[in-house]
Amino acid sequence: MTTGENEGNHEENNEENTARGTRRKRSGWREIPLLIGLALVLALAIKTFLVQPFSIPSGSMENTLRTDDRVLVDKLTPWFGGTPHRGEVVVFKDPGGWLSDKLPERSNAFQRGVRKSLAFVGLMPSADEKDLIKRVIGVGGDTVECRRGEPVKVNGKPLDEPYIHPGATPCDDMPVGTVKVPKDHLWVMGDHRDDSRDSRAHVHEPGGGFVPVDNVIGRAVVVAWPVSRWATLPVPGTFDR
Repeated sequence: MTTGENEGNHEENNEENTARGTRRKRSGWREIPLLIGLALVLALAIKTFLVQPFSIPSGSMENTLRTDDRVLVDKLTPWFGGTPHRGEVVVFKDPGGWLSDKLPERSNAFQRGVRKSLAFVGLMPSADEKDLIKRVIGVGGDTVECRRGEPVKVNGKPLDEPYIHPGATPCDDMPVGTVKVPKDHLWVMGDHRDDSRDSRAHVHEPGGGFVPVDNVIGRAVVVAWPVSRWATLPVPGTFDR
């Protein structure tokens, strides 16, 4: 084989390698939209069935949760018929009238649109501020006592509540006496008792301040953001007695 023939073959090989590399690059670029689509579908599935982020909208759960904390909510347990337990922190839909119909706008239309889109697939906390977060104090069949100057009592047993906001009292600001929790309902209270519009504030309204179990979205299990406040949200020991 002559030198000219060798050079010709070498050039052909280079052209083939270049073409092959170009095809690989094009194939890789075509796969990116598919991968993004799969990631969004996976995120949506996780949000729908497993875990959903939730942004704390107010100080009603301080100091356990602070405004703009992000928590992760377990949605799997309710899907399998699990019901909330005393002491759990739960996210639930407004039973009706707990929140004003018109909510403050915190951003411009474009930002709200982006936020809602990302929240839809579970990449940001829910933009639906008609969800609330409180601690379960009583479940169906329980008797809850909330009197001025006394600890909260459930079925006659006083609760030791070190989680309530420093300086707040268990019931002094809104004593409601004794209530009986209906079947398939919850009695909920915020940890910042002096700054929480919870079951106590709605006891004289339709529904009696009780939250239907069906309204529960899930249990908050961990503070995920900011990182400096990362913590799990276990059930306080007082509810085990």
